[in-house]
Amino acid sequence: MSPYAHITGWGMAVPERVLTNAELSLMVETSDEWIFSRTGIRERHIADPEQTTASLAVEASLEALRIARLKPADLDLIIVATSSPEHIFPATACLVQDRIGATKAGAFDLLAACSGFIYGLNMATQAISSGSVHTALVIGAETLSRLVDWKDRNTCILFGDGAGAFVLQAAEERAGVLSAVMRSDGSGSDLLTLPGGGSRFPTTIDTVTQGLHYVQMNGREVFRFATRVMSQSTQEAVAKAGLRLEDIQLVIPHQANQRIIETALKNLEIPPERCFINLDRYGNTSTASIPIATCEAFTAGRLKPGDNIVMVGFGAGLTWGAAVVEWSGPFPGVRKLRPARLRLYARIRSFILRLLRRIDAWMWGRNNP
Repeated sequence: MSPYAHITGWGMAVPERVLTNAELSLMVETSDEWIFSRTGIRERHIADPEQTTASLAVEASLEALRIARLKPADLDLIIVATSSPEHIFPATACLVQDRIGATKAGAFDLLAACSGFIYGLNMATQAISSGSVHTALVIGAETLSRLVDWKDRNTCILFGDGAGAFVLQAAEERAGVLSAVMRSDGSGSDLLTLPGGGSRFPTTIDTVTQGLHYVQMNGREVFRFATRVMSQSTQEAVAKAGLRLEDIQLVIPHQANQRIIETALKNLEIPPERCFINLDRYGNTSTASIPIATCEAFTAGRLKPGDNIVMVGFGAGLTWGAAVVEWSGPFPGVRKLRPARLRLYARIRSFILRLLRRIDAWMWGRNNP
C-alpha cells in the first residue's frame, strides 16, 4: 500500500513592520473604511530592506522542522511555492536548502501564483506516495510588497509579505493529505499578471517606465472566477477523499478577499464558524496565506488530531486547487532542535563549500594552464 503524507511540522514568519489602512490613506486616495468594506483587510506586514523571500522562508522552515523534531539533513525534498522569487534563477528553494543545511534534499521552485502552495503540497504528497521521497518541506513565501505599484490603490491595498511551511512525512496510517485537486485555465491569463521581467517583456527602460513590473489585476473578473472555482474544487476534493462536506471540521481558504470567502462558503452551505480567516491582519500573502492561516488555526485551538480540513486557493494563471487533510501532528519523538544552531551550522557548511570550490578552481587552473 502506498504511504500517506502526514503534516508533522508547521511554521510561519512575518515581518515586524505593519502597514495599516490608515497609513495607506496617506499614500494613496483611500480610507480604512473603503479598504475594509471591499476586502476585509485592516493591515498587512511589509518586509524590511534586508528581508527577502528566502530569508522569510528559512525562518518558517526552521520552525516547522523544530515542531516535526527533524534535522534539515532528514529532508529529501524542498519545494518553494512563490510569486516573488529571490531571482528568476537560481531557485529560491536552493537558497533555502543551503541556508538551513539540508544536505540530502533536492530543491525547486513552483510557480502557480496564489494556488502554488496547494500545488506544492500535492507534488510533495505524490512524491511520498510513490516511495521516492520520505520527508519533504513545502514552503509558501512572498515579498509581494516589492511587486506592487504603491500609487495604485486597487492593488497596493491587497498584498502583504510572509512565509509558511509544512513538513510532510511518510506513514502507513491513513491520515495527512487524503486528496488534492489542481486545475488551470490559461485563457484568463490576462486577468491577474505581472508582465515585465520575463522573456516576453525583458527589463528595459521602456518596461520600467510603463510599469510592467508591477502586479496588474482585473478585480471584478477575478472575483467572479474565484467564487466559482473555490466552491467547485472544494466539493471535488472532498468527494475524491471519500468524504462529505458534513465531515469537514474546518476550511482554510486562500486569504485574498473577505467577500470572496463569504460567497464561496455560502455556495457550499458551510457556516462561517467552520472557516478560519486571518485576512484582516495579513492581507493577501499569496502562496503563504494558507500555511500562515493553518499555523494560526492550530495556535488558536481550531485543529486537533483526526480533524478533516480543506485547504483551497486560486490565483493567476488562472489556477486553482484544493486539498483535503486529516490532521495528525508530529510523530512521537523526543529530539529537541535549536533553530539558531541549525542556522549557524548551515552558514559554516556553506562557507566551507564555497572555499573548497575556490580551491578546486585554483587547482584546476594550475593543472590546465
